[in-house]
Amino acid sequence: MRISLLALLFAIVLSASAAQAQAHPIPPGIRQADQTEAQTEKNIPPPPAPRRTVDYANLKHDADELAVLAQSVPAEVDQTSKGALPKDLSEKLKRIEKLAKHLRNSLIP
Repeated sequence: MRISLLALLFAIVLSASAAQAQAHPIPPGIRQADQTEAQTEKNIPPPPAPRRTVDYANLKHDADELAVLAQSVPAEVDQTSKGALPKDLSEKLKRIEKLAKHLRNSLIP
């Protein structure tokens, strides 16, 4: 009698754990709600980026340097028409490009 009682308890424990191991089906309404929530989260725009602090004194210095370099370019381009290529023209043009990009990125978000 004792062995049959133990066997019965063992069978009950096994059936209970097997029932818990089976996956419970998810009702269609809950699945649709989860999909709608995920889609809504995708449609929310990200928070705006914090504003950068701008060093206006540095920007003014860069703008002044850009103006000086830009004013010197036409005279050097005239020299190329006479067959002489100024050796620092390429570096000046690269510096102008770098300063212009820096100013644009600092002033225009």
